[in-house]
Amino acid sequence: MTSNSESNPLPDKNLDQTRATLAFAQRVLVATCVVVSVLAVLIFTWYAADLLMLVFAALLVSILLRTFTEFVTRKTGMGHGVALALVSLVLVLFIPLIAWLVTGRIGTQVAELRLQLPQAVQYVRGYLGQYEWVRNALDSLPTFNDWLARRGGTVVSQLTGLASSTAGVVVNILIVGILGIYLASQPSLYSRGLKHLLPLSYRERAGEVLGVMDESLRRWLVGRFALMVINGTLTAIGLKLLGIPLALTLGLLAGLLNFVPNFGPWIAAIPAVLIAFLQGPQQALYVAVLYLVLQSVDGYLLTPLVDRRSVELPPVLTITAQVILGLAFGFIGILLASPLTAVALILIKMIYIEDLLGDRVMPTHEEVANDDSRGEK
Repeated sequence: MTSNSESNPLPDKNLDQTRATLAFAQRVLVATCVVVSVLAVLIFTWYAADLLMLVFAALLVSILLRTFTEFVTRKTGMGHGVALALVSLVLVLFIPLIAWLVTGRIGTQVAELRLQLPQAVQYVRGYLGQYEWVRNALDSLPTFNDWLARRGGTVVSQLTGLASSTAGVVVNILIVGILGIYLASQPSLYSRGLKHLLPLSYRERAGEVLGVMDESLRRWLVGRFALMVINGTLTAIGLKLLGIPLALTLGLLAGLLNFVPNFGPWIAAIPAVLIAFLQGPQQALYVAVLYLVLQSVDGYLLTPLVDRRSVELPPVLTITAQVILGLAFGFIGILLASPLTAVALILIKMIYIEDLLGDRVMPTHEEVANDDSRGEK
């Protein structure tokens, strides 16, 4: 006499089929949840992109504040909170003071620049108009005064929008500054919060990644600001030696725009060359050569030295990021494209290449700090 299980195997088969069906349904549910979560994150990122950009800008500000704070702490022995308050107060007072000291001279030069630029554009059009093929091309373009006239109506009609836009810029700057101070006051609090969102097995690695990102961005920012000062100073001195008017304003413009790699220096060269054209084509050629030499020194000597101690940014990748982020988010996208690209490269190298592929390409936070200490010695 056989047992019930041997005589009736169908319940076991039905049970296996039910388990397989439940397992498949569970996998489908998990996959669906993952896809929905990714889509939700992408949608949130897209609609909250402006806010996320402000948060990232605040993160950069906090890194600068912590850099100055650590320097003051090392030199004076102050506590972190007191040193941060002192640094913040000095910056808050220092920026308006410098603006007040240079407003008279630079304000006059800026007003003069606005008067001379239309004259320079008309002079260049007249000079190039002696060539027939250039004249035919220029005839199809509006004159500078016509362009201003058309834009004037737009400016007048959108005066209220301009005021609200200016107020929005001021508010955004205040938000970035306040968030930067809070992030600089307790950086470990926020880094721990990020790590607590991950499983326990990933938290140590997340700390290493955050440490390398923080150190690389700090080095990149300090180097970038040093390059801005060097480029602006050399540009002003060079233009002064060439006898170009408004050298101080043009040098300040070159230094500020140098924060934006690749595009910034060439944009700064346009008004300088136009102003030099008022003194003759030869002077314009000298100014163009000056900017070409300074940009070559910056691009082939100084910037690689900065990138070597932070994160190497391939020019093609940086330019692509600037174009994409500029089209998507405007000026702030172009402004933050380079540090965002640096963060993306670090994540790709440490998470994908090292963790998934097993190829060691990035130094750890401790190795970077040890290399920095050896360099100081």
